[in-house]
Order: sequence, then C-alpha cells, then structure tokens
Amino acid sequence: MSHNNTSLNTLDKTHFLHPFTDFKEYKATDTAIYTKAEHIYIYDEAGKELIDGMSGLWCCNLGYSQPKINEAISNQLNSLPFYNSFFQCTTDVTVKMAKALVDISPAQFNHVFFTNSGSEANDTNIRLVHRYYDLLGKPSKKIFISRHGAYHGSTIAAGSLGGFSGMHKQYTGLSYVEHIGQPNWFTEGGDMDKAEFGIKVAQELAAKIDELGEENVAAFIAEPIQGAGGVIVPPETYWPEISRICKERDILLISDEVICGFGRTGDWFGAQTFGFEPDLMTFAKAVTNGYQPLGGVLVSDKVADVLSADGGEFTHGFTYSGHPAACAAGIATIDILKNDKVIENAAADIMPYFQAQLRTLESHPIVGEVRGMGMVAALEIAKNNSAKERLAPDCAGGAMVKTHAINHGLMVRSVGDAIVTAPPMVCNREEIDLLIARLTIALDYTAKHYGIKT
Repeated sequence: MSHNNTSLNTLDKTHFLHPFTDFKEYKATDTAIYTKAEHIYIYDEAGKELIDGMSGLWCCNLGYSQPKINEAISNQLNSLPFYNSFFQCTTDVTVKMAKALVDISPAQFNHVFFTNSGSEANDTNIRLVHRYYDLLGKPSKKIFISRHGAYHGSTIAAGSLGGFSGMHKQYTGLSYVEHIGQPNWFTEGGDMDKAEFGIKVAQELAAKIDELGEENVAAFIAEPIQGAGGVIVPPETYWPEISRICKERDILLISDEVICGFGRTGDWFGAQTFGFEPDLMTFAKAVTNGYQPLGGVLVSDKVADVLSADGGEFTHGFTYSGHPAACAAGIATIDILKNDKVIENAAADIMPYFQAQLRTLESHPIVGEVRGMGMVAALEIAKNNSAKERLAPDCAGGAMVKTHAINHGLMVRSVGDAIVTAPPMVCNREEIDLLIARLTIALDYTAKHYGIKT
C-alpha cells in the first residue's frame, strides 16, 4: 500500500493502534491528523487552526515555537546522537542535565535517575523504594498507597499505582498497591466545607496505614493536583495533613510532578506550590517542552545516601536513560524557563488572568464548578450551576462540550463530565479571551441541546 495514493486517514485506521482507544469504535470515526504547530496553535491536515488548550498532552508549556530547543537537539544529533549510561559511563550532556534539574529543585534533591517517560519513572520509584527499605533492614515495607482517580502512567506497575478501575480490569495489577479516597470535594465532599473535607480524606491515609501495618507500608504516591483524573485541586488543609502523616509513620512521600512540574502551578514544582517536602519526585512531559521523550525521578539525599552506602548494584535502567538528544532538549527548556523568567512572569500575570476569566463561567447554567490553579483548570458540567446533578447520563454532557469546543477551534479534554484545559504559559491575555469565547460557544451549544436557556 503506497502512501502516495492512500489517504493518511486510511493509513491510520489500517496500521496504527492508538493509545487509550476503543479500536472498534475508532474504525467508524474520522481521524484528526495534525501536521503543523506555531506558538499556541495546532493545525490539522486541512489547515484548520485550533488553540491548543491542552499544551499537547500537558507538556508544551512553552508552546510550539522555541527555536533554541530545536537548535539544541540538532547540535546534539550532529555531535553525539546517542550513547548509553551503563557500565560506568555516560555523556557530557546527560551529566549537565542532571545538574540543571538539581539546580531548580528543592534543596533535598541532589540526584536524578533518568527514564524515557513518567510511566517508567514511577516503575523506577517502586524499585528505588523497595531497595531503600531492603538496605535499611526493613524488607517487609513493600506496600504503596495511592488514590482513586490518580494517574501515574500505563505500564502494569504505573497503572497499578493509578486509580482508574477501567485500566485495572484489563490486567492483573501489582498485589502490593492499595488505594484511598481522592480529595475531590465536588463529587465526594457532600455537605462538608472544603477545609473539613480535606482533613477527612487525608486521614484516610493514616487509617489505611494502621489497617495494613506501618511495618508493611513503604510509600504514598500522589500528584499535587490530579491531572488526568479531572484537575482535582485539593483543599488547602489536605497536603499539610498528608505530609504530617507520612513523617510521623516512616512512610516515603512521592510527588508525581509529571503534569504539575516545570511551571504549571506557578512554581517549578507543585510540591512547592502546596508547601510539602517529598522524598522522591517524578518528572516528564514539560521537562523538554514535549520536544523529546524524557522522564525520571529526583531522589532526595535521604534515599540516595542509603542507596549508595551499601555498594551493591541497583539492577535497574533503560537503554535510553539520559539520552543525549533528550537531555539537550531539557537543558534548553530549563534555560528558557530560567533566563526569560517564564514561570515568574506567568505567575504574576497570565495565570491569575486565566483563572479569573474562567471563573466568569461559574454563572453559566451548565457549569457546576470551576476549579484550577496556575495554568490548569477544569469545569464540571452539571444540570445547573447551583447543584451537583449531572446534565446527562454516561458523561454525555462533558463529551458534547468537548466536541463543540474542538469544532469551534479549541482543543480541550473531557474527563467524565469535567472539561479540562491547560494551555501553554506563553499565552497572552487576548489569547485567553479567545479561549474563553470558544469555550463559551461550546457551553451554549450544549445547553441549547439539552433545552437549557443561556
């Protein structure tokens, strides 16, 4: 089958199995194929322009027009396109990237383990934590506690850490992963105020540790803000209580920063925004602005010192760990964020503007809640804006808003009935206004479909 006389749509359906896709359903739908991007806009093969309200997949924090990153990758490919980091060797750019990450991280982090993705990084966390406690003479500490609605990747290990039942039904998960409730006040807070609910759901961690036995529990892993779960911003009481419990109970705390990291919440990392000190931090996505696949784990001195004191081999790694082209992209990305003060400038202007403009939609008749922080937010689609009753069964309301938004030039995601948006940090106010206008059109169309006046 020749590409020259076959449409991309046909080639796609014939050969490509997409991630997180109903393959039977997909065969009957049109394929959205994108061929170009500039600044915060993406273009499909027909030339249609969309505001990328999802920064790719939460990763293009600097948008699509960053020639310094392109140049860094090209220069690296021309000098050393690849070498590995096994057998007591590595590349110069890999070492420099490790130092660049340490320089922007909280003080307890002085070591990095590189992977190719967030999923691999969370697999690595399991290996690191089990090795840590084995070396401390506490081999029974194996259990990881996570949250319902969490997303930590899609390998069997990372998927087990996550809290999506639809994923868990399709494989046999790890036996040493347990889950507690998520701090989603809109769906689970009932009549409690947010502060009270934050304490209550955090204390589920202490109860689960007591149930399992502190001597058996190794770590608690969580995203500062749950991203793929629907942008769940925890109440301000939540993280202080979680942190207190972990310190009190000899439990390692892992902050999964794959979405929150590199400026999304207004700081370099979400843990800084919420004021807690993790022992391990997972990173990926925006570390290279999405230009190259790179992930990893920032390892605190507390953990690294134990791993290095024994002298035994840590039998874990990947061929592409610290890939030089990916690390070159990472260094260039961090340089732009630092030298142009992108995070500080966005936190002072476009982030509060984005959140304020989104909250003008709180009065829309099918918006039940607007929540967010920094450059990430969600709108809950509901039957009316004063109740938590769903607009339609099976999350059809959220799906319809998403479809109309895309049709009118705005890329967003629907997670259940939550409309999720995380545009690049390089937007200006006029572009945020345009995003809000296109989202409003989608809300109005959906309300009209269900007979609700706007």
